[in-house]
Amino acid sequence: MTSQSTVDTTALGFLRGHARILERRLGELWLGSPAPATAHAVLDALAAYRNSDGGFGNGLEADVLAAESQPLAVDFGLEVVEQVLSRVDTEDVRARARELGEGVLPFLASVAAPSGALPIVLPSFTAAPRATHWTENAFPLGLNPTANIVARLRLLGLTSDWLDAAERFCRTEVDRALDRVPDGHTALNIVRFLDLTPADPWAVAHAEKLAAGIDGMAHFHLYPGEGYGVTPLQFAPSPRHPRRALFPDAAIEAHLAELASGQRPDGGWTVPWQPPGPASELAWRGVVTVHAARVLAAYRG
Repeated sequence: MTSQSTVDTTALGFLRGHARILERRLGELWLGSPAPATAHAVLDALAAYRNSDGGFGNGLEADVLAAESQPLAVDFGLEVVEQVLSRVDTEDVRARARELGEGVLPFLASVAAPSGALPIVLPSFTAAPRATHWTENAFPLGLNPTANIVARLRLLGLTSDWLDAAERFCRTEVDRALDRVPDGHTALNIVRFLDLTPADPWAVAHAEKLAAGIDGMAHFHLYPGEGYGVTPLQFAPSPRHPRRALFPDAAIEAHLAELASGQRPDGGWTVPWQPPGPASELAWRGVVTVHAARVLAAYRG
């Protein structure tokens, strides 16, 4: 088995040679010293994808290369903010993170439905280069990405009328979604929302209901399998994560083994779909390389 230090070193080498500046600095934050200066560098790199409306666009989520702000890109950006705060949560870093989060609120309110729900992409995305799995009119209002976005903005301590409405929408939709077995992406959003108040009896009951049907979800691989699907390591990226208990040890170990074997000779990981061009492919390789290396470090470092 390759040592974790070798995995980290070769992953950083890939990021420095091939990835966007955002993932280079994020890789340094996870695999190097979690210094406030590095945290600020990640947030500065993220800010380059902002638009004048406060939202994120400009290909931040590299399967949709729309210049205009998109909820999809906001979700991606806020996930980066969450990663930063999980590594460095000093007063100045949190203030900068909060500023970025507060800036997206007017944009989100302007594109949300009266219920507070968000679409994952806006109609403008059809004019931009995009991966083939992003088809027109395929992404209605829903928990994906509304629940993720709400949870991440609440993590920053933010409030707004739209955010209150969106949170109410999410609670109602979680009730409905768990009357059936959700798909893997919706389940990730549900879990992130439930983790806002993990001790709330409502959240506990819904987490138990989700756990009961987790191995029957579409677009989810409890054990490694063919084709695209989210994995237990996306629900629980560290052994201390509260949702680690959802999955049997054998499933976690099988995915860790597959993840470790996926590192390529250049130090990076690949994606199992076709991005919309060579630059997008390298961008995604940077994203998944940061994820893979940090998960392996958390479980095996």
